[in-house]
Amino acid sequence: MTKVLLFFVSLSLSTAFCYAQSTELTNIKASLPQLRDSFRYTDALNRMAMLLYEKNIDSTFFYTKEARELAERLHYEKGQTDALNNLGVFFDIKGDSHMALRYYAQANNGYKKLGDSANYVQTLMNMGMAYKEIGKDKRAVLQFESAMNIGGKLSRDSILALVIYDYMLDFPARFKRDSMTYYIGKATQIATLFRDQRTLLAIGQLVADDMIAQGRRNAGLALLDQTIAGTISKKLYYVSMDMVIDIADQLATTDSARAVGYYRRGLALSGKNGYLFYSQLIARKLFDFYTARHDSITAAGYSHQLVLLYDAQVKQDNASAVDYLDYALKDQQVTSLELRSRYQTALSLFEVIICLLAGAVIIFVRRNLKRTKRLNAEITIRNMQMEKTLGALEQAQTDNTRIMKIAAHDLRNPVSSIYSIASMMLEDPDRPENDRSLLELVKTSADHSLELVSDLLQVQFRDETLIKEPVDLQETLRYCVSLLAAKAESKGQHINLETCELKVPASREKLWRAISNLIANAIKFSPAGEVIAVKMTPETNHVLITVQDHGIGIPPEMQDKIFDVFTAAKRPGTAGEQAFGLGLAITKQIIDAHGGKIWFESNPGEGTTFFVELPL
Repeated sequence: MTKVLLFFVSLSLSTAFCYAQSTELTNIKASLPQLRDSFRYTDALNRMAMLLYEKNIDSTFFYTKEARELAERLHYEKGQTDALNNLGVFFDIKGDSHMALRYYAQANNGYKKLGDSANYVQTLMNMGMAYKEIGKDKRAVLQFESAMNIGGKLSRDSILALVIYDYMLDFPARFKRDSMTYYIGKATQIATLFRDQRTLLAIGQLVADDMIAQGRRNAGLALLDQTIAGTISKKLYYVSMDMVIDIADQLATTDSARAVGYYRRGLALSGKNGYLFYSQLIARKLFDFYTARHDSITAAGYSHQLVLLYDAQVKQDNASAVDYLDYALKDQQVTSLELRSRYQTALSLFEVIICLLAGAVIIFVRRNLKRTKRLNAEITIRNMQMEKTLGALEQAQTDNTRIMKIAAHDLRNPVSSIYSIASMMLEDPDRPENDRSLLELVKTSADHSLELVSDLLQVQFRDETLIKEPVDLQETLRYCVSLLAAKAESKGQHINLETCELKVPASREKLWRAISNLIANAIKFSPAGEVIAVKMTPETNHVLITVQDHGIGIPPEMQDKIFDVFTAAKRPGTAGEQAFGLGLAITKQIIDAHGGKIWFESNPGEGTTFFVELPL
């Protein structure tokens, strides 16, 4: 009874929500011509885009695009980040969850940089819902948990109420009876405190579902029906769709007539408002319902409607979504072209300046011939000094490299001894636990040191140092996989290998080292339970080796640095594994020395694929 009363309080607070939203949109449109502050103008465009997503999603894209272009010209980071978030919402509504994830992730990074905690939490929540849509429940739960943890620390924003609502709606099984009651109450309390009318109204669905789960079916259905009526009366049609499907699903096994009534009502609402995704979903449910009842005539009607809906989807995609997709895919290309244009302009200006300076120098030289001869003599001396300096620097670099290799080589034996002694001492079953902890630390540190020493010994070799021979590539790949299988199994991972018989001219040890580095990286940066695919494909003049993972991916800002020696673009693995920043640099040196090529493709949060091309 307390929950019902609490919900009615929430409902009363949300009475003017729809009208307030429409009023805000009208006011913003009216104020745009009077705005002289470009930053405020950008914020107004972004806000209009967000307010319009339920009414006209194409308008959301239009205003977001305008806001983003203006924010980029102004170098206004908040405006750019808000626009990225709006683009994520746009593609989410359009049903392209992968593209939505891309923009949500960029917005998430932007809000983190700006210190905007509330919007940072919101994008985590949005990413969780998008992962849920594409069936990656583990990643979805991780995003929701992060949003819950960070949102719980905020004291001046109601975003936690919305996070709780969406989390419980997407993953109700993760909440036990007591915790469900607690979180529904907490979400309602937060939303009431901040007068978050929309969330208060949506929580009614959770309250109703909870009452039904507790056996109070009639009361829960009545509350759910009243919640639907409230959302529709306030023209919150998009919010009402999940509620209509929810009550129809609840009634499908007990009162088929009412269930069909709700399904048809939802189909009418989605059709009227152009929600193709919901129209397809409900039409499919009605088709399955009548098929199960052997009512072939009615089922055929909904089957025909489904075909029309899918045709409408294809038509819509062909008419507009291609432009949206091109917009998204060409973002980076446009940015690169702009940078190139700026560079070429600066280069042209520089060339003009050089020409002017050259003319001035020529005149100056002709008027000051004697002085020029003296300067030439000085320049000659300085050139000789510079050559000596460069020679000394080259010799110093050679000496430093040699000393580094000698030091690394000499360090291997004592570090190996430390590792072996620690391992032997750990084999003593009577050793105290405190000692074992310290020995484990010594062993781990020694192991990392050995890895670093091995990497240092591999740095800066040249093509002429390679001794090539016919190498069985299939055998080499199998050897790499077998050596790293235990490491993968320790994280619950599996390495899938596809090979064929083929020999290539190569250094067996160097090639093994390069491929092992790529597979070890895939293991290091993939979460538990993932599959790592290693594949060899013979082609006309070369063989292509791919190593694919579905791990954390490589952020865009690191992608042009990962092959540098001692690169700063290094991160710990998913299980805390240490990174030295040498492995990929060594791998590239080895592949280059073999006359091959190495490159990669990566999407943050979705994984990375490395490609190695070796000549036959």
